Amino acid sequence: MSKVAVVRCESYEYPQVKSAVERGIHLLGGAGAFAKPGEKILLKPNLLAADSPEKCSTTHPAVFKAVGEVFKSTGAVLSYGDSPAVHTPRYAAKKAGIADAAREIGIELAEFEKGEERAFHGGVQNKRFIIAKGVVESEGIISLSKMKTHGFARMTGSIKNQFGCIPGTLKGEFHVKIPDVNEFARMLVDLNLLLKPRLFIMDGILAMEGNGPRSGIPRKMNVLLFSSDPVALDSTVCRMINLDPEYVPTIKFGQEAGLGTYRREEIEVVGDDFAGFYVGDFDVKREPVKPYKPGGVIQFLRNRLVPRPYINKEKCKKCGVCVSMCPVSPKAVDWHDGIKNTVPEHAYKRCIRCYCCQEMCPESAIELKVPLLKKVLKK
Repeated sequence: MSKVAVVRCESYEYPQVKSAVERGIHLLGGAGAFAKPGEKILLKPNLLAADSPEKCSTTHPAVFKAVGEVFKSTGAVLSYGDSPAVHTPRYAAKKAGIADAAREIGIELAEFEKGEERAFHGGVQNKRFIIAKGVVESEGIISLSKMKTHGFARMTGSIKNQFGCIPGTLKGEFHVKIPDVNEFARMLVDLNLLLKPRLFIMDGILAMEGNGPRSGIPRKMNVLLFSSDPVALDSTVCRMINLDPEYVPTIKFGQEAGLGTYRREEIEVVGDDFAGFYVGDFDVKREPVKPYKPGGVIQFLRNRLVPRPYINKEKCKKCGVCVSMCPVSPKAVDWHDGIKNTVPEHAYKRCIRCYCCQEMCPESAIELKVPLLKKVLKK
């Protein structure tokens, strides 16, 4: 049986968060079960971009601080870090409030801009990764994810959080090399099997629904989740938001690869009553993801059936983040007329539907639009 601790926490007031974190970790055997005196332990929050905590796209600093204090009491030597898709790790940590929280309890920022190659012969999809030096130099990882929806993978959770252990500019290359969402999920599972985080904690006090993982709407879920099994944790979250866990590729392939289990009968939920956290109308896509098949008739049909990123011209500030984040060459979203003071446009024939542009738009100006043909077929 995999164990998932579900603990109610209704605000980010620090005393309440600290009490909830202590309880959740205690339900799994205490911090000493995951870190020993003198061990180098890395706290890995979700720092998607340089956003304030109120935007709900990053791990809240109160959760980070509480976890840091609990594990510092074990005598472990702590560091922290993540590799944002845009901005430097230091700047993102500062904007998200994580840097201040780390300074208050004496935790140093690890090196996440440089990486080292690591082979993983047990990988199914990927057998070699470039891993941030701060991760390589640690002896154990505590993963601190954020409960959010995700256009590419339905939800971003415990398993996907480790993608930030790859230095920033290299992450875009994976979308080019692995445009299929199922193969991408297998790569993320391989990455988790390589890194072997010891404990996964998810911040769901305020979650993000809708146009996640950066441009959605905050939704009160009042919950923190804890587990040493990321598949069990992510599937428990799916059941909270009325989403079939099998629709999330990282969960499905995570179980196949032995990363954990999503079967309800193999998961022991402890802590507060699970039924009290169920939100049936959570805004998330409740359908299986579509595999990517490039070229010919398949590509023609795919472009008319798979949701595509769409720029709202009224919201767009012409900052160019979407252009810089597009991983394909030539760019699928660009100033195709060469005039940079206009709204960028998508060339959908080149778009691989990785949704990097939608994911990183700082103005929430890019949404996923369902093609007309799919709407007709669905009716």
